[in-house]
Amino acid sequence: MGSQRDTPSPDLAEVSDEILAERAIGGDADAFKALIVRHGSLVRAYVARIVGSLIDADDVTQEALYTAWQRLPELRDPAAVKPWLMRVASRHAFAHLRHKPPTEPLPILDAAYPSAMEPETVAIRNAQLTALADALDSLPEQERRCWLLREVGELSYDDIAKELGIPRSTVRGQLARARASIHAQMEGWR
Repeated sequence: MGSQRDTPSPDLAEVSDEILAERAIGGDADAFKALIVRHGSLVRAYVARIVGSLIDADDVTQEALYTAWQRLPELRDPAAVKPWLMRVASRHAFAHLRHKPPTEPLPILDAAYPSAMEPETVAIRNAQLTALADALDSLPEQERRCWLLREVGELSYDDIAKELGIPRSTVRGQLARARASIHAQMEGWR
């Protein structure tokens, strides 16, 4: 019976984010759990990229989701729960960095690459990911944050502008510069 409590019921898996958020705002823990199951891995990946450690990412993600649960009544648009969760996670991740700078680089080889893959393929992907990580690290902070919020967090330009407190046009410019820089640095991988 314990495993049934760990995953949302099948009917909740088919419910829209908006309805789940409305139910969670009303105190339905199962609806919030369904949102976590749906978006938790994206939130964790985004946080991991910011904090640079999978171990720290787990702690920061847990804190962010706990904060999100507590602050659900502040969510103005239940249909925008995903970008809202990403903003909460972003704030926690950057607060974590201010208090404790990363001490270890992010491990490149992760569960995303099954062990059955050919070693050569794994090595090439690891090298590509290392090159991308280096390209991201070379960006100015605001360009990197814009890129991460857009490409990893999948936030809209308007949501990024709200999160960073800058105009939408600035977001577009920051993203254009970040993409051009990453494109130039990754040219050898094309």
